[in-house]
Amino acid sequence: VQLQASGGGLVQAGGSLRLSCVAAGRTFSTSGMGWFRQAPGKEREFVAAVTWSGQDTYYSNSVKGRFTISKDNAKTTAYLQMNSLKPEDTAVYYCSLLSSFKPPISRNFGQGTQVTVSS
Repeated sequence: VQLQASGGGLVQAGGSLRLSCVAAGRTFSTSGMGWFRQAPGKEREFVAAVTWSGQDTYYSNSVKGRFTISKDNAKTTAYLQMNSLKPEDTAVYYCSLLSSFKPPISRNFGQGTQVTVSS
């Protein structure tokens, strides 16, 4: 399954962005989806996950209450709504199919999208 993330950009602290991840492949509707991010000089880290149905979600403590993950199986698209952005949210964001929801384990990563939050 090919994944293409988009929606990143430059935003001021306190602002919002909505990331999208379009999947090309048949397994999207039966797979959980996750978002991960990698900041310069740091390892890739988990951000958020959603089950195949979209009914259950799971967030890292650093984004809980600010970010919302969702997926639209009809559009084979996953989303990450990011509100109250902070400079420490600056990173390249990647979407992924999940082989496990909890703990969130990536099956494959798509191309990332850069998010930069200025102070």
